Amino acid sequence: MTSVNNSMKPDYQKASAHLPDSAEKRPASVPGTEPLSDPATRDYLLNVAPSASESPDPFFVAPGLPLNGSYTFDRFIEGDCNQFARSAALAIAQQPRHTTFNPLLIYGGVGLGKTHLIQAIGNHVRQHSNYKVLYTSSDHFTSDYMQSLRTNRNNEFAAFYGDIDLLIIDDIQFFSNREKTQEGLFHIFNILHQTGKQIVFSTDRAPQEMAGVADRLLSRFQGGLVADLQQPELETRIAILNRKANDQGIAIPYAFIEFIAHHVKNNVRELESVLIRLLAHATLHRREIDIPLIREVLGELLIDTRAKPAVEEIRRIACEYLGVSEDLVLGRGRKREIVQARHVGMYFSKQLTGHSLATIGRYFGGKDHSTVIHACRGVENHMETDPNFRQTLKRIRREIEIRHR
Repeated sequence: MTSVNNSMKPDYQKASAHLPDSAEKRPASVPGTEPLSDPATRDYLLNVAPSASESPDPFFVAPGLPLNGSYTFDRFIEGDCNQFARSAALAIAQQPRHTTFNPLLIYGGVGLGKTHLIQAIGNHVRQHSNYKVLYTSSDHFTSDYMQSLRTNRNNEFAAFYGDIDLLIIDDIQFFSNREKTQEGLFHIFNILHQTGKQIVFSTDRAPQEMAGVADRLLSRFQGGLVADLQQPELETRIAILNRKANDQGIAIPYAFIEFIAHHVKNNVRELESVLIRLLAHATLHRREIDIPLIREVLGELLIDTRAKPAVEEIRRIACEYLGVSEDLVLGRGRKREIVQARHVGMYFSKQLTGHSLATIGRYFGGKDHSTVIHACRGVENHMETDPNFRQTLKRIRREIEIRHR
């Protein structure tokens, strides 16, 4: 297991100091705070284990995981796809324990920057305060908790975590179906939350999609601020590639950067992989970086380069099919049929054009990117629950494809 940073050892030891025998008669508490009000948590702390004095080692120390020093807010490329999540994370980092964003849960697909963002919070807080920060993963938390069960040291486990000012847990989707660990996390959450400590989680899916997690824990995940990360739009992909190319010392003309960004869409990790392979090919084979080499490196990632339908064309087809005037869609009308046509147009524009969310919003009466995100989610949710609506969307998409041939 990773060793504890030396500068943190005194705090950790104070947090996990040997408990007297009377500890089994009362719940652990953080000095200067009111006793825990949650009855289940009080019972947990009273009954989880015999006195900590039975364990041979007087200290419980969870080493957690090291923070990556390069994961900072300055190095996080901001775009429409992640602006809200980054702003929330920065607010917490600048005023830990003094925002209403508690817990903060950031979710998104693989390689979209979740780990970078939550570690940026930890790095900033460590650099600008004396708060005790613990960054860990769901697997490490599970291992620590099960170890405390095996060694009858649950009181020490609770006391240690209760003394943390900022707890960051990565990939909480892996708590799924781990009933014992979920119970431990539930009570640690209550201890921290009721004493005003900051909690940050990341996961690859929305809380309501996390199967195998107890409802009482899900309600706590959703009780603060939930922020998602979307796939990066074209402008953000270009900015990411420029940053990574500069980091690698590669001089790539803007036209080539744009070509790569147009074809690699899924996530930041995929963009990084393409640049690394491009550098390797250029270096090992002594070749200039040009379009033929880029095409060779991209391989199967190359997508159909035919011209894409324009947003105006998609908007017009959606309005025609749904029987709504384009003027109404461009306005502020809130009637159900107008909103539906507007949302369907935004949804297909995001799916088929490659434009940024902000750009799409401008084509629908100057709406902002968050409106486009909301519209796309609404369409996706409606598709899942209404087979007739799903068929309608298939016919609209077919009409767009036919007209654009």
